[in-house]
Amino acid sequence: MAQGQRKVGQDKDSIIAQLPEACRDERAAVEFVEAQRWSGEPACPRCGDLNVYAMKDRTTGERSKRFLWRCKGCKRQFTVKVGTVFEDSPIPMRIWCHAFWRACSSKKGVSALQIKRETGLTYKSALFMMHRIRFAMAEDHATPPQLQGTVEVDETYVGGRTRLRNQRVRGKNRRTPKETVFAMVERGGKARASHVPRGPGQNLKAEVRQHVDPSARIMTDEAHPYRGLGKHFAGGHHTVKHSIYEYARGDVTTNTAEGFFSLLKRGIYGTFHHVSPKHLHRYVAEFELRYNARWITDGERTALAIQQSEGKRLCKLAVDSFDIPM
Repeated sequence: MAQGQRKVGQDKDSIIAQLPEACRDERAAVEFVEAQRWSGEPACPRCGDLNVYAMKDRTTGERSKRFLWRCKGCKRQFTVKVGTVFEDSPIPMRIWCHAFWRACSSKKGVSALQIKRETGLTYKSALFMMHRIRFAMAEDHATPPQLQGTVEVDETYVGGRTRLRNQRVRGKNRRTPKETVFAMVERGGKARASHVPRGPGQNLKAEVRQHVDPSARIMTDEAHPYRGLGKHFAGGHHTVKHSIYEYARGDVTTNTAEGFFSLLKRGIYGTFHHVSPKHLHRYVAEFELRYNARWITDGERTALAIQQSEGKRLCKLAVDSFDIPM
C-alpha cells in the first residue's frame, strides 16, 4: 500500500479527538500509541504471540504504572515502546506524542529548540528525540514500488553558507561546501528524495533506473548527469533548458520537483537554520513523508509516522555529534 494511504488504527475523527488528550495525559498517550501500533490486537514484539494481557496493580486493579504487558508464550514483559524508536527512552510518552504531532502537522518542520521550549526537555534530549522521529518517518527505499507515469527528476544544493565571514584562510573566505539533495517526483503522486554524498561516486542515472518504472516518461533539465536516460524509458527523456531561462515547454517542466525543493529549503532556512551533512538525510526523509502524505489529515499523518516507528531503533552512537543551530 502506498505511503500516505496506509491503514491507521482508528478513523481520522477519532485520532484528531484523542491527540490533544494524548499530549497531556501519560495513560492516554500510551493507549493512543498502542491503538496505532496494534489496532486493537496487542502482540508480543519479541515472539509475535497474540496471547498477551495487560498487567494490573494488585491494590488498585488499574494498569501498572509502567503500562506493562506480559506474553504467555515467552513469559516476558514488554511495553508498547519495545521494538520501536521509543525503546529505552526515559522521555514520557505524552511528550513523544506531542513531538510526533508537531513534526507531522508543521509544513516546514519544527526545531528541537521549539520542542525544548514547549516541553521543558533539555536541548540535547529534544534533538535526539527529533532525530528518532525523523528516522521513524523515513520510508524504506530498499524495496519500494517504482514511480510511474510522468516523473520529474532534479537536484538542488543545500548549504554553502559563509562562516567566520571576517576571517580569511590563505586568502579565501572559509565556506562550507554545498550538499546535493536529489529528488524524483511523480506528477500527482509521491516523491522520493535522498541526500547524495559529494564525490565522484555520484551516479544519478542509476538512482533513476532503480526507482522509476521503465514505462515512465522522464522530465529533467539539461544537466550532464541525465544525458542518455531516454534509452532506458519507454516514455522518453524530455528536457527544459534552464540555462536559457526556459522553465516550461508545453507539459515539459520540472516545476513539481522544484516545488518539493522549495518546501525543503524553506524548512532548512526558516526553521532549522543549519543542517549538517551527517544528518541531512533524516531531514530529507521528514519532508518526503509530509509531501507524500499531503492528502491526509494531520492526525492520520501522525498515526502513520507512529506506525512506521515499529522495527526501527536509533542508538545514541548514530547521533552522538550534535550540531547546534546558529
